[in-house]
Amino acid sequence: MFELSLMCPESRVETLSDALDALDALSVSVEDADAQTDAEQALFGEPGMPPPKGGWQRSRVTALYATEVLAKDALSLLQAQDFFADCQLLGLQDVPEQDWVRLTQSQFAPVDITPEFWIVPTWHEPPAQARIIIRLDPGLAFGTGTHPTTRMCLRWIAQQGRPDESRAKNELGRVLDYGCGSGILAIGAAKHGATDIDAVDIDNAAVESTLLNAQANEVKLNAGLPDVVTGAYQTVLANILATPLKVLAPLLWSRVAPGGALVLAGILERQADELKAAYAPYCQLKVSDQEDGWILMTATR
Repeated sequence: MFELSLMCPESRVETLSDALDALDALSVSVEDADAQTDAEQALFGEPGMPPPKGGWQRSRVTALYATEVLAKDALSLLQAQDFFADCQLLGLQDVPEQDWVRLTQSQFAPVDITPEFWIVPTWHEPPAQARIIIRLDPGLAFGTGTHPTTRMCLRWIAQQGRPDESRAKNELGRVLDYGCGSGILAIGAAKHGATDIDAVDIDNAAVESTLLNAQANEVKLNAGLPDVVTGAYQTVLANILATPLKVLAPLLWSRVAPGGALVLAGILERQADELKAAYAPYCQLKVSDQEDGWILMTATR
């Protein structure tokens, strides 16, 4: 397999990517050529919304080809096009065969949520200090415990779900995980004492993933599409993104029982005021945690 790397300005990213696709590239990816430098640019987008920009001012476009001949032929054809005038070749190199399964596994090490609460892939031994463990491997649905939004939700669950000197009982109560993905938050709630848990998602693959992960972790929960939700919950969790969270404000708040908690994640620090405004008719959201530019927002009914 051969990797063809090209540099191009933002205005040429879409044209160049389409051309590489048409020239039988196995895959095409776009990255910030200035990543990990002071000139790096952050681009944040949300599912279902158009990307904020088509690329970066200096974009690295990488295409994989089955053979060196195909890669060189593609390059020759591209260099003859007018749109390639502002682009340049960065390199053409052989990509050695690898054990992709082992490589993927090496990228997912155990993740600590608290000193005693860990997310551990099935191919790893749990750390010695781990008392509460969720076994979870990368899969089709979002949520492996590595993203700050997931970790913050799980930290909140751990704080509420385990008695300490100031808390005599489990305070999670009946739990709703709205937009459950892999089911990691619902499973985390079960691991911390919740016994009546509904996990819902609009994606059937996420529902299936949640059921399989719950079985693997030997916990009981109900998983299905959002129409299975009934009644009120002591804890309503939604780790999605800012735009759908704003749309869902009346629905999510309507499911919070008196004295219950609403826990929202998938929100960037700069989006805090947007969320506060969207939920102002129902509750007063506050920032309860933050990590790497993301925040956790909560409210009590």
